[in-house]
Amino acid sequence: MMVENNYQVDYFLNFKNDFIHMNQLIEKKIKIKLKGYECLSCQSNLEIYRQGYCKKCFFDLPSTAQWIMKPELSKAHLNIEERNLEYERSIQLKPHIVYLAFSSEIKVGVTRKTQVPFRWIDQGAIKAVQIAELPNRYLAGITEVELKKHYSDKTNWREMLKTDSTKIDLETERINSLKLLPEETLNLCKEQSYKEFNINYPVKRHPIKPKSLNIIKQNSFSGELVGIKGQYLIFDDDTVFNIRSNEGVVVSIEIN
Repeated sequence: MMVENNYQVDYFLNFKNDFIHMNQLIEKKIKIKLKGYECLSCQSNLEIYRQGYCKKCFFDLPSTAQWIMKPELSKAHLNIEERNLEYERSIQLKPHIVYLAFSSEIKVGVTRKTQVPFRWIDQGAIKAVQIAELPNRYLAGITEVELKKHYSDKTNWREMLKTDSTKIDLETERINSLKLLPEETLNLCKEQSYKEFNINYPVKRHPIKPKSLNIIKQNSFSGELVGIKGQYLIFDDDTVFNIRSNEGVVVSIEIN
């Protein structure tokens, strides 16, 4: 889902020729039914392997290479190609942000500057703060590696969906984190200061015991939509459906 960060996050589910403003569907009954698969790259109906792609595309595309998940493996700054140097330079050599965010607990992460605050919203963060802006993905990656010794880099999705507030002061955490940075980025980080960013989600009721909908195994599901957080649709029976993890899966949606 695409998002807009307003007083409350606005969610838009895109189709080939149209979109739905998902916030308007909260408190309405929705039926989701499996129709098949469509690889986001080759459009084949082969079973989706990962990230919305069939197996062949996943192992061929430059956008699914290891440096995507592990920024410290980026090599475009050395002019070294992994799958497609032109593509890798277009992503890796742009400004990147190292940040702390609170979703289920404090986590550290890296994202392109252009993805702020959308990356935080996709993770279901309640609040976030930038630690530093760095000139390429590699420097951001090695900074994250050091911070991962002290902070998690994962989100507990169940706890994230249940959580709606925290008293944790991320600005204090940001200041403390500056003492943990590698020498290569320490001076760059000390020169910058950022304010805490707060995010409000359209949730009428948080799930008590979230259970994930596997539409491939279950084939169909219907329930009342009571909220949206991160990339999850939240239903009245505590079922949650992760839109992002089902990219490439073709479904029909009925609204009552």
